[in-house]
Amino acid sequence: MAMMRKIGITGGIGSGKTTVCEIFKLLGIPIFHADQEAKYLQNNDLIIKNQIIKLFGEDIYTSEEILDRQKLATIIFNNKQALFAINEIIHPAVRQRFQNWTENFQAVPYSLYEAAILFESGYASDFDLNILVLANEKLRIERVINRDGTTEEIVKQRIRNQIPDNEKIKLADFIIENNANNLLIPQILKIDKLIREDGKTW
Repeated sequence: MAMMRKIGITGGIGSGKTTVCEIFKLLGIPIFHADQEAKYLQNNDLIIKNQIIKLFGEDIYTSEEILDRQKLATIIFNNKQALFAINEIIHPAVRQRFQNWTENFQAVPYSLYEAAILFESGYASDFDLNILVLANEKLRIERVINRDGTTEEIVKQRIRNQIPDNEKIKLADFIIENNANNLLIPQILKIDKLIREDGKTW
């Protein structure tokens, strides 16, 4: 039996990668949401919580023992050393959970690992292929403002903190255009077919 292929999928904030993943899910493809797993570990894994407290102090967690993500974001926004330190705690743990998770899906042709900073983390090279979801900046800003109730300037700051799309394009195997004038389903069906057909040679 062919091995299950591990496919990374990413996209900048507001690109709509979550919507794309939902369509892949309808095709029977299991999705591992790395960012959700990271949040779970930050709030529930005692070893990780203690490591984060050791780095940033006890007040990095609220009285309900939930990580104060706004406070953390303020700390790491202009502090690359702090960002590196928290990533060194979280990323290996998330990767281990992904490896354990994949054991449940060996019968499927491939699975998707969804992560906002797939290329930034350096983890993209661990996957057989990588998919990049793109959308123009104006549309991305509108989506995030409507979704999060935030400001245009905050969204632009978050976009600037990620690798520019023109750099990500060079690293991706497949591109999905998620602008208003692009139909998503035909693009996804084409990529799904290519991955499944290529997998037959494994």
